[in-house]
Amino acid sequence: MARIDLRGDALPEGGALRDLLPRAEFDVEAALEKVRPICEDVRHRGTAALIDYAEKFDGVKLERVRVPVKALAEALEQLDPEVRAALEESIRRARTVHRAQRRETHTTQVVPGGTVTEKWIPVERVGLYAPGGRSVYPSSVIMNAVPAQEAGVESIALASPPQKPRFDGDAAGGLPHPTILAACALLGVDEVYAAGGAQAVAMFAYGTEECAPANMVTGPGNVWVAAAKRYFTGRIGIDTEAGPTEIAVLADATADPAHVAADLISQAEHDPLAAAVLVTDSPELADAVERELEPQVAATKHVEDRIVPALSGKQSAIVLVDGIEEGLRVVDAYGAEHLEIQTADAAAVADRVRNAGAIFVGPWAPVSLGDYCAGSNHVLPTGGCACHSSGLSVQSFLRGVHIVDYTRDALAEVTHHVVTLAEAEDLPAHGAALKARFGWKVPDSK
Repeated sequence: MARIDLRGDALPEGGALRDLLPRAEFDVEAALEKVRPICEDVRHRGTAALIDYAEKFDGVKLERVRVPVKALAEALEQLDPEVRAALEESIRRARTVHRAQRRETHTTQVVPGGTVTEKWIPVERVGLYAPGGRSVYPSSVIMNAVPAQEAGVESIALASPPQKPRFDGDAAGGLPHPTILAACALLGVDEVYAAGGAQAVAMFAYGTEECAPANMVTGPGNVWVAAAKRYFTGRIGIDTEAGPTEIAVLADATADPAHVAADLISQAEHDPLAAAVLVTDSPELADAVERELEPQVAATKHVEDRIVPALSGKQSAIVLVDGIEEGLRVVDAYGAEHLEIQTADAAAVADRVRNAGAIFVGPWAPVSLGDYCAGSNHVLPTGGCACHSSGLSVQSFLRGVHIVDYTRDALAEVTHHVVTLAEAEDLPAHGAALKARFGWKVPDSK
């Protein structure tokens, strides 16, 4: 891994510090021009376009895009019992955490006779996306569906790319991966489509003969999915333009180098663009982690096509700092999707972090736990967006609506202020809307 030495001199502020840190190149704007015609083709040709793109991009000839409900039940029946048990536990823990995020209607009395109520209303229909290219993520089905369900979303549909037949006569050929289908069955999501990439997002945005349009689309995906989300922003709601996954580890000399190396590798195996960043004030730890990487990488899978390119890429590095104070400034500037704190008094250090999608405290809370069974959500902001955005939650699927209820006397008491402000902004009709209620006179204030 490359090294970035930030010791000795005072760290720069803001954007200057961010510019010193590694980051994956993820050009959504360039991809936008390529997905535009795909999205518009789906708009005009609907299911026929989706079938054509499944053959072009996925190598699968489909007769229909909607997955039969029977296929979901069969996938669950054939699921390895241990995988089923693990998925059920992941669902249970996710529900426990996300159920606690529900918001209640709250009424505030501003003045006697004047109230403002904040009511939380779930999005009516959501389209969820589950990747199915380089890897298959039934865990992402859980992380998207559970908060939507706990928010009270009434209509939930899911899309995932169709898979090529694994052998002649493979009944699962042309359907999303069987484990994706099984996860849907466990969650009670029975509206599932064999569609991937930008065309799946377009299906949810515009609707087709088979699929009603959605109000919102969530879920991770590749650059084409991210570009399609950007294309449809304003027409539909989105969670985030998810980029390559990231892990940052803030560690000192107390950290176990074997743990740190294993955690860096765990995210590097996602994608050759995955980012793995170690921030430490201990050169000895940095050296020990590098020594640990070699045998651990050699002992795992996906070495040449994912892990080695990820760890050696410009998006990954070991960053040396003078101390944990400086390390905190670095990780806040980086705004990692996943941030591990492996230091002395890790909980106190974690409490001071401002910018991260999710924070993992100490040696017994690795990112992999959060990916599957911590109960937290693993759909998180990437590319530094943790500086201003949150991960997926129940709130992602809720809209806060203010309900204003004033009596005649309560309105009369404040009319002179409204009229004054309206005239100050040269919007006299705003004030007139109140004066019309009182015989075109401003009531005396009490």
